Amino acid sequence: MPSWGLALRGAGAALLAASLFACATPQAPPPQFADRVVVEKAKRSMHLMQNGRVLKSYRVALGGDPVGHKTQQGDQRTPEGVYTIDFRRPQSRFNLALHVSYPNAQDRWYAASRGVDPGGEIYIHGQPNGGVNPARLAERGWDWTDGCIAVTNPEMQEIWALVRDGTPIEIRP
Repeated sequence: MPSWGLALRGAGAALLAASLFACATPQAPPPQFADRVVVEKAKRSMHLMQNGRVLKSYRVALGGDPVGHKTQQGDQRTPEGVYTIDFRRPQSRFNLALHVSYPNAQDRWYAASRGVDPGGEIYIHGQPNGGVNPARLAERGWDWTDGCIAVTNPEMQEIWALVRDGTPIEIRP
């Protein structure tokens, strides 16, 4: 084979590679995950944060008696403080659920000093399977949970994808 054939083949291969690179669709950006969740109870808002900026914001429903920190089982309050999203439940009474690590050691100590159960089972979750009971909404209004943080089902699916286990959550008054 003549030497120009090798050079042409080499140049042809380089041209082909360059054209393939130019025509390739850009790769999707890496997925963005929240590195912190901030809930502002008074504003009924939740923000998924990444590097100090808001990725997504949501309107939330809280416990039926939302003012103040949760101190015992059945008080209908959403806790306040810094916790962690420590596990997730794909199957529950609700459309997806992310567990908040309440009660922490301080919460348990305070409850024990008062001789009460601190409660637990606090989640960020979607709507109950079957929907929210209209009688419960009429009784409590917007805040219908037993102390959890609730969003719509489509929002919960988005949150589920953006928040990983181990993510800190700060719940502010």
